[in-house]
Amino acid sequence: MNPRKKVDLKLIIIGALGVGKTSLLHRYVHKTFYEDYQTTLGASILSKIIILDDTTLKLQIWDTGGQERFRSMVSTFYKGSDGCVLAFDVTDLESFEALETWRGDVLAKTIPMEQSYPMVVLGNKIDLADRQVPQEVAQGWCKEKDIPYFEVSAKNDINVVQAFEMLASRALSRYRSILESYLTDSIKLSPEDQPKSRCC
Repeated sequence: MNPRKKVDLKLIIIGALGVGKTSLLHRYVHKTFYEDYQTTLGASILSKIIILDDTTLKLQIWDTGGQERFRSMVSTFYKGSDGCVLAFDVTDLESFEALETWRGDVLAKTIPMEQSYPMVVLGNKIDLADRQVPQEVAQGWCKEKDIPYFEVSAKNDINVVQAFEMLASRALSRYRSILESYLTDSIKLSPEDQPKSRCC
């Protein structure tokens, strides 16, 4: 694809309250980290333009609130998304156990297609000492679901870019294959010389 060709992709980041979704997003988009914690109410959107595989991608990344009371509202943001970051806090076992529910919500709300819906799992806060979720346990869960897993730190900028760019790459591949199958289906023409069936 031509780098002048621009593809817009909608990505969402979801997970339990306080796992660092906003911090991960700000680290990726603005290369910054904020110590002060503020709960995301509903959703906020950040954009980033990157070049991947000779294609300019405009990533529109939706940061969603992790509170239970926002769950039904947040699920409406899944519609039309091209990929998803599932985030948990390695120092909070409950946030890891909640991944199954978050993943189920996304898969229930996104339109099932032949191409699998791109996801990555981020185990955040690996810079902290009081870890509750062993790396092997998280890797095992992700391997079972066939989802790439990244151990990340928004604070220390570890693996954040790699994780988002892998998701963007998978979302772009899915976008291209959907576009290709759409174009292929719309180009199928019936031969002219085929006799047309007539009624009566």
